[in-house]
Amino acid sequence: MTFLLSLLKLFWEFFKIGAFTFGGGLAMLRLAQDVVLEHGWLEADQIIDFVALSESTPGPFAINMATYVGASQQEFWGAFFATLGVVLPSFTVILIVAHFYKQFQESHIVKGLMTGLKPTAIGLIASAVISMAITVFLPKGLTPTIFNSSEFYISAVIFALSLFLVFFKKIKIPPVLIICISAILGIAAGYIFDVPLT
Repeated sequence: MTFLLSLLKLFWEFFKIGAFTFGGGLAMLRLAQDVVLEHGWLEADQIIDFVALSESTPGPFAINMATYVGASQQEFWGAFFATLGVVLPSFTVILIVAHFYKQFQESHIVKGLMTGLKPTAIGLIASAVISMAITVFLPKGLTPTIFNSSEFYISAVIFALSLFLVFFKKIKIPPVLIICISAILGIAAGYIFDVPLT
């Protein structure tokens, strides 16, 4: 009975995430963070590690997150029910939208809905980015001691290099290569400075 309730909880929580997230996988990050932390399924630093791993591997972020959390709680069936929960709302909505969109694409209500959802999605993504940045750069809060930590400087250098490689238009580097370079720098820094990077 406890096993079944756990599966239903995984399904329901990820169903809500899937149903109320607009703007794709990264937009769901903030809501997923809150749910996962509230239920104690992952710790804050584990979520950061998972995001880094998930964005470096194939597959949509939302499905990767649901599958991983489900598997960590109830192995195969947990992964199945959590993934089903997060996918089902989108699947259902897309079927409905595909059927009716041509009829309503010129509607002022539909246009207004899209106008309202775009900044909401950006706000959710920004909120998740800020939350993750605080966890990565200020794990113990904003104290003077963070500037004595080699982890802070290593993370800042890797972050700055990633931004430079992404936004410097004269150098065309594929995102996969940027991910690989960042991973190699992180591993090298861990060995050279003997620090456990998170």
